Formats: sequence, structure tokens, C-alpha cells
Amino acid sequence: MASELIETTVDKFVFRVKLGCWYSPVGVWVQPEGSLARLGLSDFLQQRSGDVAFINVRPVGTVITVGDEFASLETMKVDLALDSPVRGAIAEVNEALKERPELVNQDPYGDGWLALVELGNWEGDRQALLDATQYLEAIRAQALEEMGG
Repeated sequence: MASELIETTVDKFVFRVKLGCWYSPVGVWVQPEGSLARLGLSDFLQQRSGDVAFINVRPVGTVITVGDEFASLETMKVDLALDSPVRGAIAEVNEALKERPELVNQDPYGDGWLALVELGNWEGDRQALLDATQYLEAIRAQALEEMGG
């Protein structure tokens, strides 16, 4: 499936959002794949956080609910705890990130994914998430506000 991106430009920054994903207000994306969902950082969140130096995802089998920390990352700018936008159990962790955490910055919607989760209640969880267009508008407004415009 070819991934389509929509984007917005604020000042000199370009922020991309992948269509077909759902987004938590803080910028964790969810891509449903049948009874599973792939989770990762949005382009906006990875740009704001800086170059990822280290990432830790909870181990396979960990049961998570909405708001539980499922991963954490360290950059030169921030230490960031990532809350899960869905409930379920972690089915797979992106092992490539142990050796190459920069994939989160280089390909946030592709090779930089964080975890695959076996969904517990997708229909319920989806109600609190934004679709790509809604998320694009939200990050544009946030970026403009942060720049004082």
C-alpha cells in the first residue's frame, strides 16, 4: 500500500502527516492492520523532539491501556515518555531501533515505527483519536502559536 502524505508548512518547517493513520493529540500515530495496529511518532513530534539517541519500547507481551507509557525516548533536547493511544498487548517491537534509533527521525511513518499492538478495543479507542486531516490542522495551529503567529 503506497503511503500518501499530506503536509503543511509553517515558517521554514514542513510537517508531514500520513493518511490512513489515526493520531493522539500528543503525536503518536496508529495504523490499524486488521486486529493489530502499528504505533509510531508523527513527523511533527519527532521534529520537535530532536535527533533520537535512544529509544526503549516496553517488551512483547506487555498489556497496555490508553495513557500507559508504552515507550520512551531520549534526544539531546528532551526525555520523552510516550503514552499509548490504544489498549491491547504489545505483539512486536521494532528491533532495528536498538541499533539505529535515528530511523524514527529519518522515516517516522515507515522503518521508524515503534511497536505492533494486538488491539483490545479499537472501535472505542478510535473515538479519542484524530484523523490525518484533523491532526494536520491541530499541529499547524500549534506550530503557529509557538512561533507567535
